[in-house]
Amino acid sequence: MLPRIICLAVGYVCGLFQTSYIYGKKNGIDIREHGSGNAGTTNALRTLGKKAGALTLLGDCLKCVLAVVIARLLFGSHQGNDLLALELYAGAGCVLGHNFPFYLKFKGGKGVAASVGLLLAFDIRIFPICAVMFFGTFFLTHYVSLSSLLAYLGFFVSIVIFGQTGMLDCTQPVLFEVYALSAALTVLAYWRHRQNLVRLIHGNENKIFLGKKR
Repeated sequence: MLPRIICLAVGYVCGLFQTSYIYGKKNGIDIREHGSGNAGTTNALRTLGKKAGALTLLGDCLKCVLAVVIARLLFGSHQGNDLLALELYAGAGCVLGHNFPFYLKFKGGKGVAASVGLLLAFDIRIFPICAVMFFGTFFLTHYVSLSSLLAYLGFFVSIVIFGQTGMLDCTQPVLFEVYALSAALTVLAYWRHRQNLVRLIHGNENKIFLGKKR
């Protein structure tokens, strides 16, 4: 149990690096007081422009990669099958730190960009699946929220399929733990996007156009 708590704590500390908030402060604004009020990539893109959006995406991805790498360095030599779960605990901790930073009164982002970093570090084979789901949905609808939620669902389903077909190479008890963590992260993502879901249902969700809107 202690290694799991350590990985969660390490991830949470990494997640406290709020890229969009720091970038906004350097430009004289609190990102949480503009746009959607969310300290994440999409709001940084809308509020501060493409450069801010790209830097936020990169920074939030890298902090989750760092969390998983630290877990691997700390426990990779002697945890065996548990390592897969420990890496996911570190990634989950980073998402929690990003979403609920204590020094910002627990008002952070929605964890999507951090989850991209988790995918890259945890099992890069799942990344193309989620990327296709995200960009396919985005270019059809221009809804970042819908694209993110479908990609997150793809993440969970892929984890289960990979696990049950032996592609994750660990014992069944660890797999069940990984499934539970993946499900919890997916539920958290949907809960953080609950207002977006309401707007999607009512047809007034904001769209994002990377180029010139037609």
